[in-house]
Amino acid sequence: MRTILATCLALFLMTGAQAAPEQSLSPKPRPAAAAEEANVVLAQANVSNAAFQRWISGFRSRARAAGIRDSVFDAAFRGARYDTDVIQRDRNQSEFTKQIWEYLDSAASETRVENGRDALRKHRKLLGEIEARFGVEAEVVTAVWGLESAYGEFRGSTQIIPALATLAFDGRRGKFFEAQLIAALKIIQSGDVPSQRMTGSWAGAMGHTQFIPTSYLSYAVDFRGDGKRDIWSDDPTDALASTAAYLARFGWTKGQPWGVEVQLPRNFNYAQTGERVKKSPAEWAALGVRDMKGAKVPNYGRASILLPAGAQGAAFMIFQNFHVIERYNTADAYVIGVGHLSDRIGGAGPLKSGWPRGDRNLRFAEKKEMQRLLTRRGFNTDGVDGIIGPNTIQAIRGFQRSQGLTPDGYASYDILKRLR
Repeated sequence: MRTILATCLALFLMTGAQAAPEQSLSPKPRPAAAAEEANVVLAQANVSNAAFQRWISGFRSRARAAGIRDSVFDAAFRGARYDTDVIQRDRNQSEFTKQIWEYLDSAASETRVENGRDALRKHRKLLGEIEARFGVEAEVVTAVWGLESAYGEFRGSTQIIPALATLAFDGRRGKFFEAQLIAALKIIQSGDVPSQRMTGSWAGAMGHTQFIPTSYLSYAVDFRGDGKRDIWSDDPTDALASTAAYLARFGWTKGQPWGVEVQLPRNFNYAQTGERVKKSPAEWAALGVRDMKGAKVPNYGRASILLPAGAQGAAFMIFQNFHVIERYNTADAYVIGVGHLSDRIGGAGPLKSGWPRGDRNLRFAEKKEMQRLLTRRGFNTDGVDGIIGPNTIQAIRGFQRSQGLTPDGYASYDILKRLR
């Protein structure tokens, strides 16, 4: 499993990491309309629940084939019903996601930084032991904890078995969620947690650092040797150790930063940006790249230059540890959020660069429109799929050069307007 929360990525970036609940700004239905809507939902739930119960009966044989005992299956599914709230949450994920600066405003807010420093002080001994065993800095583990559950404050209260069963039955990503459901049943069968205590997010992420069941089975650890890998209790020991073990498993290098904020020279060749281009810090220094104090970046290993918001935003020299955090969550915003929050928890200050705060994210349809327009103008994107990958970035750079713009390859709304 490449990421812990890959299935929740759009929701995560839309809302930020465990943001405080806010009152909905959507128009409220009139009382009569609300009652009518509630009756419709109830009727749909009753129909779906009957089919859901039939699905559970059919699923039993597949669970049994995976080694799940009937007694475990029966206990886990006792009282389970089709969860319309889970389906509504899955259906209603917004197409719009936060811009990276909006995400980082939350991910590394002063409140989250101060709470992270408090959590580090409170758990210094434990985190020091974890760092000593797995070689992952205490600040990094604390930062993951802070983004995933606000240091344990928001671990989720949804019952995992009914939620995963509902999503598997629903069928949109049925194969994935059925695999998670089997894994969850294996966790219960192993004795790590009873089914009633297995709670988490509506999409199946669990505990202080929000492991999905398959990742739990592969990477969770029993740090104190008490016979259980308990990521659900108020004690965060196993959850934090499991996070460090996960990062270590994918090659974390102690002492290497995830990245360094840098400044680029005026004549910088923006074709050199992106994760495919790697150079030593000395080679980047020869091209005029410096840290924000004007000094050469020390030799932490080969690195790339990342411009998450184009030439108008912050620039980062990113190292291999950046890609290790990607194994937890592939979004650049998340990786930078973890990295920057860990730096702040360790005493560093805010980022120094500004952001193009007047820009907005493109809709999926707009990304496809951009690809069509680029190709029509002779800048081939090698297909129209709504994914801004290397081919589209190269096409954007070509268009930008033709217009006398900085060729940073950033898919901005301004570029789309110019193409139109």
